[in-house]
Amino acid sequence: MAVYKGDDEYDYLFKLVLIGDSGVGKSNLLSRFTRNEFNLESKSTIGVEFATKTLTVDGKVLKAQIWDTAGQERYRAITSAYYRGAVGALLVYDVTRTSTFENAVRWLRELRDHTDPNIVVMLIGNKSDLRHLVAISTEDGKSFAEEESLYFMETSALESTNVENAFTEVLSKIYHIVSKRSFEAADNASTSAVPSKGHTINVNDDSSVLKRFGCCSN
Repeated sequence: MAVYKGDDEYDYLFKLVLIGDSGVGKSNLLSRFTRNEFNLESKSTIGVEFATKTLTVDGKVLKAQIWDTAGQERYRAITSAYYRGAVGALLVYDVTRTSTFENAVRWLRELRDHTDPNIVVMLIGNKSDLRHLVAISTEDGKSFAEEESLYFMETSALESTNVENAFTEVLSKIYHIVSKRSFEAADNASTSAVPSKGHTINVNDDSSVLKRFGCCSN
């Protein structure tokens, strides 16, 4: 269970990005996780926005800097700067809109074109509270995640279902990759790979370090 601390002290800084079609609920997922807020009338805005939150895993304080596309996805204006340095991503679709799920392929391709191949990616089926309108089944989401070696979770920013679990899972996976890398470096009597406090982490090792799999928590 993660224990949350103040936002002014941390051991690691991880950059996460939120991607997916406009209107799938990325901004509300971000506000629900970082401020426990949900705005039913939220509208897309232009520009890059980000929020931060800290949590503790295995006694280490992790600070997440989470970037939101803030409306740019409507104009295909996502730039390489948005992805630069990201070690985790949440690829979000709306379970009630088939087109947003179909477009996940394009978003994933763009993400992989601009980031390290070992980035931790979770596929998010958002708006699970709209049960009577669901167009994409949980099984379809799981299947796509397994095919693409992604983690998977269904969420509801409105009901706060699985939102914290999704972000925490991604951050924990990133931390464990970094810890394993550091441990192996020390075990090989080489210089420790643990960066000094406040440094942004980049996952640059070979794919054997990251063993991803499709998973679901409902």
